[in-house]
Amino acid sequence: MSGFDSAYLGVPPWDISRPQGELVRLEKESAIRGSVLDCGCGTGENALFIASRGCEVWGIDASPNAISKAQSKAKGRGIAVNFQTVDSLDLRGLGRTFDTVIDCGLFHVFSDADRKRYVTSLASVTAKGGKVLLLCFSDLQPGDYGPRRVSKSEIRRAFDKGWHVSEIRAAIFETNAEGDPVKAWLSEIIRD
Repeated sequence: MSGFDSAYLGVPPWDISRPQGELVRLEKESAIRGSVLDCGCGTGENALFIASRGCEVWGIDASPNAISKAQSKAKGRGIAVNFQTVDSLDLRGLGRTFDTVIDCGLFHVFSDADRKRYVTSLASVTAKGGKVLLLCFSDLQPGDYGPRRVSKSEIRRAFDKGWHVSEIRAAIFETNAEGDPVKAWLSEIIRD
């Protein structure tokens, strides 16, 4: 994770200085409810947006530099979000569950083995009947720049025990890099 932490000394390509458009749409559709955990929150734009709409939000990231920036943004904007430096592969230590868990750009960075650990970790913090909203690079994205691509079947396989994948739809993952928009999958996954 040190590479990710050092990326936050500058502005990494995934830090767009605003919430992801897909999450803004989901919030407007009331798909984000109750207590919210933003896994891999980076500098906090998604978490801050959701908190500004009235939800209790925690944002976690393994990067101390990202969390420091997120905390500064929250203080400067007067928005209450509990930002913490936490490893997403070990969420049980948070000691609580959430109604909605958001993952914008984290799932696709994990190896196959770490994906299994991550899904187990998510299960420990997602309330029964709660949901995970997952935005990740799609296998339909051409080229090989950026994170590994993920197929629909990989998402279904990762969440095949203790979860119900209710939807996987084509989406856009916004970046600050030049070029065409990044093809992504947006999944809604319900905890059994």
